[in-house]
Amino acid sequence: MCQKLCGNHSNHDGEPANAGSSRREFLSVGASALGAVVASSVPTPVLAATAQGDLSREDGARGHDMPRDTGASNRRYLLKGGAVLSMDPQVGNFAQGDVLIEGKRIIAVGARLNAPGAAIIDATGMIVMPGFVDTHHHQYQTALRSFLSDGLLFNDGLPHGEKNYLDYIHTKITPVFRPQDAYLAELVSSLSQLDAGVTTVVDTSQVGHTPAHTDAVIQGLQDAGRRAVFVYSPGVGPGNLFPEDLQRIRGRYFSSTDQLLTLAMGGEVFDSSFRTYWAIGRQNGLPIVTHLVGSLGQATLVEQLASENLLGPDLVFIHASRISEGSWREIARSGASVSIAAPIEMAMRHGLPPIQSALDHGVQPALSTDVECTMTADFFTQMRTVFTLQRALINERAINGETNLPELLTCRDVIRFATVEGARVAHLSHKVGSLTPGKEADVLLLRADALNVAPLNNVPGAVVTLMDRSNVDTVIVAGRIRKWRGALVDVNWAPLRAALEASRDYLLQAAGVQRVLF
Repeated sequence: MCQKLCGNHSNHDGEPANAGSSRREFLSVGASALGAVVASSVPTPVLAATAQGDLSREDGARGHDMPRDTGASNRRYLLKGGAVLSMDPQVGNFAQGDVLIEGKRIIAVGARLNAPGAAIIDATGMIVMPGFVDTHHHQYQTALRSFLSDGLLFNDGLPHGEKNYLDYIHTKITPVFRPQDAYLAELVSSLSQLDAGVTTVVDTSQVGHTPAHTDAVIQGLQDAGRRAVFVYSPGVGPGNLFPEDLQRIRGRYFSSTDQLLTLAMGGEVFDSSFRTYWAIGRQNGLPIVTHLVGSLGQATLVEQLASENLLGPDLVFIHASRISEGSWREIARSGASVSIAAPIEMAMRHGLPPIQSALDHGVQPALSTDVECTMTADFFTQMRTVFTLQRALINERAINGETNLPELLTCRDVIRFATVEGARVAHLSHKVGSLTPGKEADVLLLRADALNVAPLNNVPGAVVTLMDRSNVDTVIVAGRIRKWRGALVDVNWAPLRAALEASRDYLLQAAGVQRVLF
């Protein structure tokens, strides 16, 4: 089935050459047929990554017409007349600016660009900016959305810990995942974030129970058609080959660097073998991603790792909450990165999000969403939470009489965390994170003329303090339009939703866990 739908040939992005016809063919089936397909033991692509034909019209069109074949090497189009927030100081910003895209790359950014023969996309009334980068997400849990909205991270013996993530999600439900459950979750989560303007994700799946599970996760990431870093991580069960399966998946899926999907190494510090996993990752030149939570006994671990010369700029620490001052000094000294998931950390008792600790030590954090079983994965929520939290903490200190205070975060600062710093932490700064000529075109068009934003008075302020996912008009990944005028391109949500609901029902039943609707 996979060969029938995807074909045996790939384009320069490592995506199916006949993706357009495959997606349209498959999405012509009804919900029941889709459910039957994904219920099979072999994950089957529900949609391909590049199809755009059904909504395409003629080149040079304005208004509601989408240029054809965007992202192809010989195709040029111009985003014209928007308020351009480039996030590159060398490029600057433009109250009315243009962005010229050819193939997958940004060719020029400026005012009144001359681009003969290019298709025109009217960006009047919109903010044009880089796509958001989510540096930590467990996408395989999408069928469990809101299941643990009131839960904590673990039962720490303090009040309220009875319903918690480690007992329910990690221990009871994750082990019963089938490959098709992982595939669907990865696909839907990716599409949902695309819809919200998150063009890149670092996905720590933690569901690689067998090679088939790992293949399903990667297939889901590929079929969604956005940029992703797959963090190779262990699962549970007798078929788990972590880390012995690394060379197989690397050769099969990551042989090219000119594609949307890249590879990183998982190696959790609460696993006694993490030093071995880190060594394997470094032998293969891979970034290393690990959770770090002081309340789980890891408060001074970074100091120990520094004494063993195990720190470096290839490390990404997730959360870094409640860790020692010495740990922060070592993170800053080594060039290791930090990803903060502020809403989750506050809701699930990881400890206060360490935004100010990071800034006090000169560490520029990236932002991340973590788990949709507890919190939304849109980036307007992430930015607004960090913005209001840091300012609340510093404002309270000012009210209490302190005078030698850190600067308050600005809206532009948190947008930088969500774009430039996110790309750096994902080890993708050479490709994305800013609207810089030569970089790949991961671009958002955000409606600033909408009811909840107009009139536009400040671009960063509008993005951070006013907008939500409804303002995401158009989303471009590597030059390809993936969302157009408010709707994802060639995505049939009804059968996907039905399949995801069926997956949820299976998972809860297999785990012996009841869904409590109210």
